[in-house]
Amino acid sequence: MSGVPRIETRRLILEPLQLADADHIQELFNDWEVVKLLSDRVPWPYPDDGAYVHIRDSELPAIGRGESWSWTLRLKTAPERIIGAIDLKLGENENRGFWLAPPWRGQRLMQEAADAVTDFWFNELKFPVLRAPKAVANTASRRISEKQGMRLVATEERNFVCGRMPAEIWEITAEEWNESRKKGRNVLG
Repeated sequence: MSGVPRIETRRLILEPLQLADADHIQELFNDWEVVKLLSDRVPWPYPDDGAYVHIRDSELPAIGRGESWSWTLRLKTAPERIIGAIDLKLGENENRGFWLAPPWRGQRLMQEAADAVTDFWFNELKFPVLRAPKAVANTASRRISEKQGMRLVATEERNFVCGRMPAEIWEITAEEWNESRKKGRNVLG
């Protein structure tokens, strides 16, 4: 399965990424609080056409090749408004990434989105393991990994938009994920 389906959770709609999303993403993404702990592949200051060029030249081609699955996050109560994004991608140590605009943080919305796409990774795409890197300083992202039952498997130095700093790689297997779902550790829908 290489397509990107629309996914609904209890509070969110995960819409497949489209080029038409660029203007709204540009508005949200051009924010230091959103990008500072992301990979330094993100240019800063963020160019005026950064979202459009990234979606057109990187995201959509990778999706077309079946190497990436990307969604915008929208509240069911305001489906026209993008509040963040999440993606899955093929890679040895980097399979999931996400960002959420500051006004919507602290509500467990990204946990809900991460649970949905992690389930998709394992139970639709049938990959055996998921790895998620993050800056050590990104405590909110670490809490999501911990709540999902992931374990820390490596530490290293990485370059982030805010500079070089310690990073962690978290991992969970399909077997561990599905076992944790049976025990009610993560909640979908």
